[in-house]
Amino acid sequence: MAVNSTPESPLPVGEVSRLIGGWIDRLGAVWVEGQITQLSRRPGAGVVFLTLRDPSYDISVSVTCYRQVFDAVADVVGEGARVVVHAKPEWYAPRGQLSLRAAEIKPVGVGELLARLEQLKKALAREGLFAAERKKPLPFLPQLIGLVCGRASAAERDVLENARHRWPAVRFEVRNVPVQGVHAVPQVVQAVKELDAMDDVDVIVVARGGGSVEDLLPFSDEQLVRAVAQCRTPVVSAIGHEPDSPLLDLVADLRASTPTDAAKKVVPDVGEEYERVRQLRDRARRCVAAFVDREERGLAHALTRPSIQDPHRMIDDRAEQVTALLERGRRTLRHHLDRADSELTHTHARVVALSPAATLKRGYAVLQRADGHAVRDPGEVEAGEALRARVAEGDFSVRVDA
Repeated sequence: MAVNSTPESPLPVGEVSRLIGGWIDRLGAVWVEGQITQLSRRPGAGVVFLTLRDPSYDISVSVTCYRQVFDAVADVVGEGARVVVHAKPEWYAPRGQLSLRAAEIKPVGVGELLARLEQLKKALAREGLFAAERKKPLPFLPQLIGLVCGRASAAERDVLENARHRWPAVRFEVRNVPVQGVHAVPQVVQAVKELDAMDDVDVIVVARGGGSVEDLLPFSDEQLVRAVAQCRTPVVSAIGHEPDSPLLDLVADLRASTPTDAAKKVVPDVGEEYERVRQLRDRARRCVAAFVDREERGLAHALTRPSIQDPHRMIDDRAEQVTALLERGRRTLRHHLDRADSELTHTHARVVALSPAATLKRGYAVLQRADGHAVRDPGEVEAGEALRARVAEGDFSVRVDA
């Protein structure tokens, strides 16, 4: 319930603290899971103090319990261990401090951790975070590699030395962070985001050496998995050894079995590339030589053809053919002309022989009336009608007698 207060009538600090304590007292006991970061067991003291931390969200809360409660799990619980605590929230009014009073502490076993990881794995897989189509290809030759690893760790040394041995000109942008413990997740996530925001970083490698299941838990954290899934830069996971498989391996664009393997997969080997270039150069030289040889043989074969060795021979042969065809054409034309002339002469003779003029020359005459029509029947003329008589050498007038 809200408390009424004004600048003129404010609440004293003690009253506010008392009200907060009253609200908290009404809360019941809860089961809380976290990782122990600080543990204080003073000899002879009846109370044990510890700090319970959520590594995913960087939140801590103080926990107190009686010695007999902690002694029940003291052999298997220490700093860095994950535990489940049954506790009731308490408010310490004099200092204004919230803490949990633990009545029972249970360690989280490896089997339970693995079961939770399997549930988280299935949930993230249903969201598509591990889908193959989401994975980005690595560049052939990255100019700048982002490396997230522990400070002065064997993983850092393996990646740097092997990568520079394979390609001496490669450059690294290194972020040293805790790779286990309560501070690992937020700092690894921050380092990955910083490298992803750099435009000149071509690929990011997250590397760590081997360890127990508990040591590798930060790399199966949901917050880290989602941060890697949102990266625009390709991410390579190189966590632990070959049998280790944190969830980071599934969401990363490429999984390397070890940090050394990551160096081999991220940068090419300069010796192998030189050898590949040499092989390609030799192959190109052989292809060019084979092409030149094939063309030379084709040219030599073409030069042996008669048309190339004696190009005028074809013209001479064709000239003889043209001359023969020309003479044949002339003979054929003369033959046609002679035959046509003969036929014309015969036709002319027949025409002359059958013409009216030839008939007139034999003494015949043609009588024509005044309108020019020839007289063919005596009945066509009348007595006394004037006619024209046409003979071979001319014509003259005649008159019809009764």
